[in-house]
Amino acid sequence: MSGSEPEQEPEKPTSLGIYDRPAHPSITEIEIAAVVLSLIWLVVSVVFLVLPGAQEGGFIVTFLAVFMPVAMIWVAALAMRASRVMREESARLQTAIDAIRNSYVVQQQRATSTYEPTVGKKLDEIAESAKKTESALATFSTNRSEPARASKPASEPANQTTLELGTPAEEIAAPLPTNIFIRALNFPETQSDEAGFDALRLALKDRKASQLVQASQDVLTLLSQEGIYMDDLRPDMARPEIWRQFAQGARGRSVAALGGIRDRSSLALTAARMKQDPIFRDAAHHFLRRFDHMIVEFEPDASDAELNALGETRTARAFMLLGRVAGTFD
Repeated sequence: MSGSEPEQEPEKPTSLGIYDRPAHPSITEIEIAAVVLSLIWLVVSVVFLVLPGAQEGGFIVTFLAVFMPVAMIWVAALAMRASRVMREESARLQTAIDAIRNSYVVQQQRATSTYEPTVGKKLDEIAESAKKTESALATFSTNRSEPARASKPASEPANQTTLELGTPAEEIAAPLPTNIFIRALNFPETQSDEAGFDALRLALKDRKASQLVQASQDVLTLLSQEGIYMDDLRPDMARPEIWRQFAQGARGRSVAALGGIRDRSSLALTAARMKQDPIFRDAAHHFLRRFDHMIVEFEPDASDAELNALGETRTARAFMLLGRVAGTFD
């Protein structure tokens, strides 16, 4: 190797935090200084005692004069050693905290990168299936209506009753069954949950249900970016009469039981994201408004069992979490 090449710096060893060895030996300069000072004082005291007239002060005075300074030296030495040990422990603890924080961030990034593509893929599959279904229905309807129009006389359409212009399609379509609606709000459990995907597909075709489902999808995806998943939450379930009071307009303490989320970490992360991220805040408030509209229409015809089933869905848990952070139950 030529002399012009720079020398490589030695790599620093990786710190193990609270599992690292102490940075200093057990006997340090503090103890050495204390021993030296003690020996010096003892030598001075011995020299003093052998001088003429040193014994006139009495034994107690002599004892205090000899050993009291030594004791004070060692008290000061122990205090300095304790202070050094506390600084070492604080530094090691800080290293461990930093390692835990970095590990948490990496874990959440991996979870998000794994979860979002899967959800996006499934939603794409649902959208593609819905398009195919609509195309098939349109083709079937066209094939049925063309021969019928060809076989009818020209004067017959004038005698038939037609729908009034402007009638919404949802007024004609059959309402979404309650059990399907509740199942859709819980979303598919796994990739092989065919019943869950069927319910979600039907809900997305219903205008009112699709608005809440899409708003719920948005907030669940945003919450997953913070490592918050509804399956990990175990809320205190509210009684059906509390849901009915909320649907009838009650707010604040009277319906506080609906905010049954007790996970402090999830609450703190959600509150911080709500303050810092305007997109998250808008999505959360939009979702809360959709849920309010839904429960007002859902409650009058729902049984207590159906209200309990609704409260156990992932959508309802997201409502409990976001509603508590937004102050709905205060």
